[in-house]
Amino acid sequence: MVNQRDTMGGLAKGLAVIETFTADRPRQSIAEVSGASGLDRATARRCLLTLAELGYADYDGKFFTLTPRVLRLGTACLAAMPLPQFVQPWLDGLSEELEESASVSILDEDEIVYIARAARRKVMSISLMPGSRLPAYCTSMGRVLLAALPEAEVRRRLSIRPIAARTSLTLTDPDAVMAKIGRAREEGYAAIDQEVEMGLRSIAVPLLNSRGATVAALNIGVPAIGNDAGSLVALYLPALVRVQAEIKKVLR
Repeated sequence: MVNQRDTMGGLAKGLAVIETFTADRPRQSIAEVSGASGLDRATARRCLLTLAELGYADYDGKFFTLTPRVLRLGTACLAAMPLPQFVQPWLDGLSEELEESASVSILDEDEIVYIARAARRKVMSISLMPGSRLPAYCTSMGRVLLAALPEAEVRRRLSIRPIAARTSLTLTDPDAVMAKIGRAREEGYAAIDQEVEMGLRSIAVPLLNSRGATVAALNIGVPAIGNDAGSLVALYLPALVRVQAEIKKVLR
């Protein structure tokens, strides 16, 4: 545990302010940032004005929005991580073979973060790319990543924020979600049918290192047309398992 005297409270507060900006809240007032971050208005104001002064935010006199300069922080993180570059050739090959989009993500508390992607066609209304985030509870990759954790830790992460219904098919009962995660733990894969967005199905497997530890998740996303959701296993799981095995042999 780091001694509190060795940490910078101001930096922590600034990062907390940055994290309040999401796809749902791209433009915020000082009061909104204060409420979302838990900081008092004066502290939130100083943080926001500092970000604006440094070029990380724009301010129109009432609302703040983040600027593309913030991407430098995420890009630097991804560039320092060997995993995205390591898995990209497999993603490209899998996407070409199956003619569907393939992605790899990691878990960050109760969300998945995309770190690599090979897109074939747009299935979702939002554009997914490295750095994009989605809830773990209703995504195939999120469920296999959560399945690698102890049950108590999974419940903690599911309780961080309300489990919201993204579509009419989203499971929102915590026990039902836990059951799906438990099934993913037993079967070694997870499939979802339009729980993230109507028209999207996906199936995912965990990516394991040579010691058998889950380090990321790999999925295929397909449009929900033609075959029913049950066909995902027959159509895509063999290829996912093959790539999973190939990566496990060389991932330290």
